[in-house]
Amino acid sequence: MSIFNLISLFGGLALFLYGMRLMGDGLKSGSSGALKTALEKVTGNALMGFLLGLVVTAVIQSSTATIVLTSGLVGAGLLSLRQSIGIVLGANVGTTITGQIIRLLDLNGTGSSWTEIFRPTTLAPLACIIGILLIMAVKSRGAETIGGVAMGFGILFTGLLNMTAAVSPLSGSAVFAQVLEQFSRIPVLGFLAGTCVAFLIQSSSATIGILQALCTTGALTFSSIYAIIIGVNIGDCVTTAIVCSIGSKADAKRTGVVHILFNLFASVLIIAALMIGRQAGWLDWVWDMNMTPGTIANVHTIFRLSTSVLLLPLARTFEKLSYIIVKDDKQVGANVDRELEMLDDKFFSSPALALNSAKEAISAMARLSRDGVVKALAVLESFDQEAISIIEENEDHIDRLADAVDNYLIRLSARLGDNAANDTLNYYIQCFSEFERIGDYAVNLTENASDLHERKMSFSDEARQELRVLSQALTEILGCACDSFINGDFELARRVEPVEEAIDDLVATLRENHIARLREGRCKMYAGLTFLDVLINAERIGDQCSNIGISAISMSPSCPTTNHHDYTRYLHQGNDRFFNEQYRLKHAYYFGLLEQGSGAAAGAARAD
Repeated sequence: MSIFNLISLFGGLALFLYGMRLMGDGLKSGSSGALKTALEKVTGNALMGFLLGLVVTAVIQSSTATIVLTSGLVGAGLLSLRQSIGIVLGANVGTTITGQIIRLLDLNGTGSSWTEIFRPTTLAPLACIIGILLIMAVKSRGAETIGGVAMGFGILFTGLLNMTAAVSPLSGSAVFAQVLEQFSRIPVLGFLAGTCVAFLIQSSSATIGILQALCTTGALTFSSIYAIIIGVNIGDCVTTAIVCSIGSKADAKRTGVVHILFNLFASVLIIAALMIGRQAGWLDWVWDMNMTPGTIANVHTIFRLSTSVLLLPLARTFEKLSYIIVKDDKQVGANVDRELEMLDDKFFSSPALALNSAKEAISAMARLSRDGVVKALAVLESFDQEAISIIEENEDHIDRLADAVDNYLIRLSARLGDNAANDTLNYYIQCFSEFERIGDYAVNLTENASDLHERKMSFSDEARQELRVLSQALTEILGCACDSFINGDFELARRVEPVEEAIDDLVATLRENHIARLREGRCKMYAGLTFLDVLINAERIGDQCSNIGISAISMSPSCPTTNHHDYTRYLHQGNDRFFNEQYRLKHAYYFGLLEQGSGAAAGAARAD
């Protein structure tokens, strides 16, 4: 194999990787926010998450993208770690679709056969022709997106054909045959090779594509490639875990850790099954079989699908292991001093910079208040004095920031002449006070938890089930409200009010349920009063989030009114289709969870 063959090989690989990226970007762009919305709507059903992860990854052609997106949703509080596990397992299977597409290399059509059009030598240039015509001749965003996908598809196969042609001399290479023999005799070498290549090029699909190109030499057998395919799984998940860990919170990091744990367990299962099958003679028929692009694709799919199905029931075990490996964040407010330092009078000469400094400080308040409430809700479920200490410390940070921001904005207001800048300043004043109150309510919740702990009391099983549903709703609304401010996302702010209305409905229902339990003597009086106090704090947190969301919406030119009460009246009159639909979905979702929890609690009571 000459230097020119190597150049052709790596050039083909470059085209392959670029084609995958171009096709994936086009598919992601064409789906707009639908994929993210779909992921956000996943319930605690691991099977549903698995299927969704599989479909999303098959569509966007990247398990890394799916898992990183899922990790981001976990970090934002829109998905729980448990919900993410099914998606991660599904993504592992969905990524095999690329190999199944590449099996078109197996087609041996002739010029007179209709299958000739599906051969890569015909399909690649045809896809490129269609793609460039759509991009250059049709002036629309939709055509450009489809054209990009078609071009990506064509470039991917062009790269694959280049790699296939480049490796053809290897069919008669004694060195290549010796390497494959070593992989057959010492599988660990193949495992390391697959791991390293997948890690270096950051794509399991591309690594499998290289194998599919190499198999055209006729030298690859099952015994020489199975260890490589197992190694590919490990190399792929290490890359994903690293991406998930960069600058992420504990639960987001755990998503990446779950991916690694799953692939490690899956690798052990596959190796054990192959060893048993080999010893029993069940694999003799396949052991020395020459591989084709199709059989490699099938082996890859079977490995991933079978292990995913077997390990899916162990989702909670993976969750527990991830908590052991990745500890909770100990200090949420570690960077508060940096935000305080940014509130410097020297920025007054440039109001835009001064307002940005204020926004950074208020964004820190938003993160601290959101994390405080999420931690406080967890403490109600399972008492943790260390977590309470962190919440109280973060509340001190919030108060320091609130005082500093208040003073800074008052002094800045005297230097603003522009109406738009004044509107922004008033928006910031409204928001920072809301975040401060949310932090106060987090402390109130910890006090509720401490009171119960000191009195050695606890809520009933039914009450705890109800609080879990309420906690999930509060986590969602806090994520929307905080991120709408931090990112200036007015569309996200529109999602706050439907959830707030659903929370009001939940609180009303939970209050009625609890009063009924008190009357029937199914709950101790003090615990019952504490539960009602928790509901009051939860409702107020929802109200503060509502104020933040509506304040954000009022900054948008499309907002029908800047008055809070007028806007809520406008929504309740049924004038906003988005609100109506979202409220219906959120109400159905959370009350569905409530019914499931009530059914489970009733079943447990009957069992007792």
